[in-house]
Amino acid sequence: MNKICAIIVAAGKGTRMGANINKQFLHIKNKPVLYYTLKAFESCDLVDEIIVVTAKDEIDYCRSEIIDKYSIKKVSAVVQGGVERQYSVYNGLKAASCDIVLIHDGARPFVERRVIEDGIKYAEKFGACTCGVQPKDTIKVMDREKFSESTLDRNKLFSVQTPQCFKYDLILSCHEEVLRKDLKVTDDTSVVEHCGHKVYLYEGSYKNIKLTTPEDLFIGEKILDYLDIVW
Repeated sequence: MNKICAIIVAAGKGTRMGANINKQFLHIKNKPVLYYTLKAFESCDLVDEIIVVTAKDEIDYCRSEIIDKYSIKKVSAVVQGGVERQYSVYNGLKAASCDIVLIHDGARPFVERRVIEDGIKYAEKFGACTCGVQPKDTIKVMDREKFSESTLDRNKLFSVQTPQCFKYDLILSCHEEVLRKDLKVTDDTSVVEHCGHKVYLYEGSYKNIKLTTPEDLFIGEKILDYLDIVW
């Protein structure tokens, strides 16, 4: 049976949130955002291990105020993040030992078990996959003068979320190749695509939002009321 590891990336400062602390440590309904993220993976029977990546000066706080305080048992390591997200993920990968790895944003606390389990299934089958949703809005291409240049076919668009899920050896080797070439990537699907691999796209959830601005915290409170998760 494959060993499954989740890497939770929580090293970003989230300046658009306008808070003086890491947005993953902000509270929704009296508990930190990162708690809900970790609890979602802790509660999934298929996940064997969790690795948290956070800023160097937040490692102790993350351990004492979230992992220990809320008894998150599956966390095997808390590692230091890098200057950019891709380096944070690579640090997490180096700390992992597994067959399938799920890479997830710490600021996406409302991921449901079905999305996690589907990611594991499709990673085992295709090697690389990510969840996401079709955009609800019409998407236009804007020119340099800020006029509409064209309208994209919404049926062909896919708004990528996390977890992004991979066979461990594949994503590790691709990250190492991207680092050798000094390429800048925005997410982990781009890493494997740069190395010539296809990424399977599967259905995520419109509730699986990334908390980015203060308004998202209010939306998050409402989402918590509807999720079928024991917090």
